[in-house]
Amino acid sequence: MGQIEPAQLAAGARRGKAPRIAAIVPCHNEEVTVAKVVTDLKAAVPGITVYVYDNRSTDATAQRAREAGAVVRSEERAGKGNVIRRAFSDIEADVYVTIDGDDTYEAADLPAMIDKLLSGPCDHVLGVRQDDPNNSAYRPGHAAGNAAFNRLTGRLFGDTVSDMLSGYRVYSRRFVKSFPALSKRFEIETELTVHQMALRLPGAEHPVGFRDRPAGSESKLSTVKDGVRILLTLARLLRVERPTAFYGVITALLALGSVCFGAPVIAEFLSTGLVPRLPTAVLAASCALLAALSGVAGLVLDGQRLARREVARLRYLALAAPAPTRASRIEPGMPRRTAPLRPARAGAPRRGVPVPATAPAAPAHAPASAPVPRPVAASIAAARHVG
Repeated sequence: MGQIEPAQLAAGARRGKAPRIAAIVPCHNEEVTVAKVVTDLKAAVPGITVYVYDNRSTDATAQRAREAGAVVRSEERAGKGNVIRRAFSDIEADVYVTIDGDDTYEAADLPAMIDKLLSGPCDHVLGVRQDDPNNSAYRPGHAAGNAAFNRLTGRLFGDTVSDMLSGYRVYSRRFVKSFPALSKRFEIETELTVHQMALRLPGAEHPVGFRDRPAGSESKLSTVKDGVRILLTLARLLRVERPTAFYGVITALLALGSVCFGAPVIAEFLSTGLVPRLPTAVLAASCALLAALSGVAGLVLDGQRLARREVARLRYLALAAPAPTRASRIEPGMPRRTAPLRPARAGAPRRGVPVPATAPAAPAHAPASAPVPRPVAASIAAARHVG
């Protein structure tokens, strides 16, 4: 695979200045793998700046990353979401990359992902992990859980995603600077995916290599705890991004309960004129009142959601879009493409052709009926047409 020159990766960069590509690597006790991740990223994309965020490590992660040539920073609040929020706030770049520091993703796939971001142009490229079913790198239950979350998220937010829990992604500047980053831990990938779906940002997916951790490296994932956090995050995002659907379900359940509790009471009142089961009647009335309040809350929050989304969209549009390139993939040693020459105007000298200081004088004995040279005749015809 050919390497990408940094000069071809201009995503909103100012003309004449080199673009800025930043790779963000959250790490917690990754001294075994972090140096290889940094080295592979620098080899895949020359000129990239790799930021390793040491998230309360107790080993030599920071030292190994610094020796490999990374810019090492620290985040004391535990959790990948805290690291991403801090990095997105502090780092100024044109193209952003997030990749885990456990050396499970193939860094050689990064040039193609950046090329897809710019040639789209897109604001988000998701690295879809390609797992070998005969030698799976997933922990037991993770593959099935990931597939279930993909389907659930697609149904809830009206879009499709193949690997929403992937930590290998490429973003444009306007995606990063319009992303609120509210999650604290591994549910940050869910929030990133829903942010793209909610604002309907242009995105793409790209298959990437995925392998198991090397010997001596320990995973920090917890299947049950992280799964519960992701479910709670989906519920929170559903309440915020689709309040009518969230509160509509609550309204329907309360209304159904009101009917079930109140129907026998009403039937008995119509036949006897009495209400012997007063507590049931009060319960039915309370359910009806709560259903009405829930429905009104959903409508009010939907209006607020629309206002928030408009503000987020305007903030997104205020930033420069990724600049599409004609050929972002250039092999080493290939000459750069120069700008095509503009067609010369009639009678104007071509660029690069010397022009004499004074035009040669016409001979005095030239007859009046001498033919006019073609360039001069063209100029005269143009002048007459303009006049």
